[in-house]
Amino acid sequence: MSQEWQQRSRPLRLEKRYEFSSYDELRDFLDQAADLSERVGLYPDMGFGHDYVNMTIHANDGCDEISPDQYEFAKQVEALNNVRTVKQV
Repeated sequence: MSQEWQQRSRPLRLEKRYEFSSYDELRDFLDQAADLSERVGLYPDMGFGHDYVNMTIHANDGCDEISPDQYEFAKQVEALNNVRTVKQV
């Protein structure tokens, strides 16, 4: 599935679904995303199954927009996915 991060309202958030060819590939991605979260101090909500993860970045409480740091985090997660995609080719 190739889609951009989607901005949603009520509550304001960014969402994206990533799909994987195996559970091992999913785990590698989740480990990398966790390392990134620790480095930048931003922790998205993640729900996952055997071969997918749904990621949600909520706007900070009381804010009426997604912060530049949150957009940057989404770009960095996307970069993790792009590296994974290149390795598969």
